[in-house]
Parts: sequence; C-alpha cells; structure tokens
Amino acid sequence: MAWPHLDHEWPDLTAAQVEHLALVRAIAETEAVDLLVHPDVEAPDAGANVTIHRMAYGDAWTRDSLPVMARSASGDEIALVFDFDGWGGKYPMEGDLDLAPRIAETFGLESRRFDFVFEGGGIEIDGEGTILTTDPWLRRLATRRETTVDAVMAEMKEALGAEALISVEAMLANDHTDGHVDTLVRFVRPGAVVTMGLTPSDPNGAMLMALQEQLLQQQDAAGRTLEVHVIPSPGQVRNEDGELLPASYANYYLANEQVLVPTYGVPADEQAVTQLAMLFPDRRVRGLSSRAILEGGGAFHCITQQRPA
Repeated sequence: MAWPHLDHEWPDLTAAQVEHLALVRAIAETEAVDLLVHPDVEAPDAGANVTIHRMAYGDAWTRDSLPVMARSASGDEIALVFDFDGWGGKYPMEGDLDLAPRIAETFGLESRRFDFVFEGGGIEIDGEGTILTTDPWLRRLATRRETTVDAVMAEMKEALGAEALISVEAMLANDHTDGHVDTLVRFVRPGAVVTMGLTPSDPNGAMLMALQEQLLQQQDAAGRTLEVHVIPSPGQVRNEDGELLPASYANYYLANEQVLVPTYGVPADEQAVTQLAMLFPDRRVRGLSSRAILEGGGAFHCITQQRPA
C-alpha cells in the first residue's frame, strides 16, 4: 500500500488518510503490510505488523501502479512488471510511471517485463486459468497503442498464463479507470462470481442488470458456466458538488482470514456486508468507511496490491 500525500488529488486528504490508516491496521491484523511513505511527508503511526518503506511515488492507487505479484511454474515469487501511463494519460503523477520496476528491485523479486500498458484493477483472476475484464478498458488500452482489442487480449493471456479471458460490456458512471472490473464483478471462488444488483434510484441499474445477463452466459477455462451471486449496489453516492461517484461494494479487499468491504454511509451498506459474509463463511467479513477514499477515485481493492503468501 502507499500513503496518500498529494493534497491536490484529494477533496479531503485528511479524511482519506484516516480511512486509509484504518484499512492498513485492519489488514495488519492477519497479514503483514508494506506501506510506502513519501520521503517528504510524515509517516503515520500504523502499528504492529506494518513496515514503512521510504520511496518516491505519486499516489495511493497501488493496484495499478505496482507490479502484479505471481508465482512461476517452479513456485518462486515473481513480479510481472508492465508499463503504466497514468490511466491513459489522464492522471500522470511523478514517481508512479516507473514505480513497478523499483518495487520489484526493492523486494528483490525476479522481474518479467512486458512492454505494454496494464493496470491490476482491470483484471480479476480465478487462479485456475480464467481472467475477467471489461470491454471499455480493453478498448482504451487498444486505442492508446493503436492496435486491436484481440491483440491486447492475446498479450494479456500470455503474460498472465491464462487459458480463458471473459470480457463484459460494463462500466460504472464516472469511473475514471474506464471500466476496471474490480468495481463490477469478482471471483468468490473458481466458477463463481459476485456482482451488484439493482438498488432503487440507481443510475447504474440498467448496466448492472445487463452485466448479470452477460455473466450468466459465460464459461470459464474449465468449461463451467459461471455461478452468479448478487449483492446490492450502493445506489446514488454523490460528493458535495452533486457529482455521482463510482461507489462499489465489489471493490473489497480479500485478506488472509477476512474480507474488508468499503462502505459509504448509505442504507445498502449493512445488507451488502451481510450478503458477502454468506459468500465467505470461513472469513471474518466487515465494513469499513471508504467515503473519502471514493472521492479520490476508488476504494479498497484499488489501494492494495497483494503478494503470494
């Protein structure tokens, strides 16, 4: 994870830091946390099981700016290092564009370099050869490279060692990432996914219903038709200016022994956490406030990047 420090990138940096620190401490209850802190700012009191690393970086969205951590066929941990261009050039920040290779070096990981742009939030993997992603994100990657979506998909499958790639036409309104799948649908286990359903007055309602229909028609690498579980969406979550925010309960962080769910101070929060707990009976499932983090552009999955145990 990386400590948020750029005041101009956050409507309320202090509030975002409070929520960010709560997530760091919650994750640290069951797994070690490596927290990047910029050399120019004061490190937070993160507590036990958290290691501070002083390093230059842009912002806190480590899901996209860090390598994808994986294991090789021999079982060794490796860092899959891709190019990063600030979400299609929309938000380039000093220190982010070359952060992935520096992280691999810092942790002494073998790197596999790929010369194309990629963002970790754009994929969801079942661990058995299947990738989930979205058409809008793939189109953005293809357009930036002046290539085809099919070419991007082929490169992605090869880089990640996947056999099947499922892409859906879906994107939350005002999603700055152009449709990262981690705001829409996640694997509960191989062969089963969770997505969000219709909440009254939900501006994303029609899209979410269409997404469910698409998922029910998909098969994974093992030939299984996907089992689709539905939790509520947060509905309308807006900032002080009335702008609709891309709020999502699917952007949870799956930690060792627990699931940490972003909540937004809306009526659907409790039901979403309860239903996710039913899908993860062997883990502690709890909600933590993510309203201020959301106003910066994402939630818990967006600001984390895990390593293999």
